[in-house]
Amino acid sequence: MRPVRYFEGVPSPMKNPSDVNIVIYRENTEDVYSGVEWRAETPEAKKIIGFLNDMLAQDPSTKGKKILEASGVGIKPVSKFRSQRHMRRAVKYALKHKLPSVSIIHKGNIMKFTEGAFRDWCYELATTEFRDQVITEDELWEKHDGKMPEGKLLIKDRIADSAFQQILLRPAEYSVLCTMNLNGDYLSDAAAAQVGGLGLAPGANIGDTAAIFEATHGTAPKYADKNMINPSAVINSGAMMFEYFGWDEARDLVFKGLQQSITDGQVTYDLERQMEGATKLGTKEFGDAIIERM
Repeated sequence: MRPVRYFEGVPSPMKNPSDVNIVIYRENTEDVYSGVEWRAETPEAKKIIGFLNDMLAQDPSTKGKKILEASGVGIKPVSKFRSQRHMRRAVKYALKHKLPSVSIIHKGNIMKFTEGAFRDWCYELATTEFRDQVITEDELWEKHDGKMPEGKLLIKDRIADSAFQQILLRPAEYSVLCTMNLNGDYLSDAAAAQVGGLGLAPGANIGDTAAIFEATHGTAPKYADKNMINPSAVINSGAMMFEYFGWDEARDLVFKGLQQSITDGQVTYDLERQMEGATKLGTKEFGDAIIERM
């Protein structure tokens, strides 16, 4: 889970960064990141390629297709169970927080039986388990002439490359994105870049029985003990943990302290160098500034 929100006063290349308020649900156990790969020219790769080429030659629908023998090979698994488990979390989050939509992000026009299946399974889950609470985009236009019924959650889907463009040009139209692993990775980075970069980007890995909260892209260990790095990504991850516990007041206090520190221009070097009249603080001093404003 990677929420991306704007803190007023943070330098941004966008005209209206305050329009960015997106929660990205990125499936974390399947897709190309699951690590099933074989290096080119290895016996294992040659064995897989030989097997696949034999299958392709025997299947009339794929006749003429062939994988080059010197290729590296990767497997992209996508299961119904994990796709729907993922979509369930995204829909529940959107309903709990009274958000307007969940967008299924995929490349199903090309990868029909993996990403296309992910899209279909997500729709199936939403329209069976949450039938009375959701409406699909097709239903919106077929039955309601595009006018959103009150109290309903809109379920829509977008091709991944189109979604990338739209979260830059029209981010206000998106609230929750439900993605597979690879698509969610670059979309979350692009969204974070609009609101101040990865130094502010929190994340959570949430399972059925446990959760881990951490900065979206690690903690820059090469800067350890130098008292200079922006700790906001880790601090915001802690606020996410408080929300997971149900401690919303604690979460809001953290956000209040962080926002006021930025408003007052009391920030670490990555923000200070882009903000006129700001004061450069070390990591510890920035933490103290946030605490004083909570």
